[in-house]
Amino acid sequence: MNGKRTSETLTRMAQFMTPNDANFLGHVFGGSILAMVDLTASATAQKFSGRMCVTASFDRVDFLHPVEVGNYVEMEGSVTYVGRTSLEVTIDVYATDLTKGDKRHTNTARVTMVALDDDGQPTEVPRLICETREDRIAFIEGLARRHLRQGRAAQMADLHKRLLAASDEELDLCASDPEAALKHIGG
Repeated sequence: MNGKRTSETLTRMAQFMTPNDANFLGHVFGGSILAMVDLTASATAQKFSGRMCVTASFDRVDFLHPVEVGNYVEMEGSVTYVGRTSLEVTIDVYATDLTKGDKRHTNTARVTMVALDDDGQPTEVPRLICETREDRIAFIEGLARRHLRQGRAAQMADLHKRLLAASDEELDLCASDPEAALKHIGG
């Protein structure tokens, strides 16, 4: 399967934030930002793979700065890691107050997308050609995140089994001393 260069995956999307996007504090609702991230990840993944892509997971998303109603929000997405049928899209989010010219990076999100064939089944994606040192570092970090997610999922499944087997007394310990309980139940 042919490869595509990292630089070919860059996708930009933007929109103004309106009062419809506001939360009760008057800032832009995190869900509005996440919806834009998801759309940008989808467009980036489809541009890269040439296939319909669906969201498999969001990695941790931290909101570093609030986004205000009236800000111009830009999303910059690029493919940073690929597996066989999945790919990681990194989205950098910027909010600009156009009246002040104040542009700030508000967050970075990583979204795992899966490419689908015409029958809706996972299908192979092109290889990612890393052009720069930064591209190679991002690729290796993406691989590490994938392995960490898989390890976390196995750890959580094991913890769930241990919790199901725990006595009521052991579970009650969680309310009074959660750290001790996790050490005891978690092995």
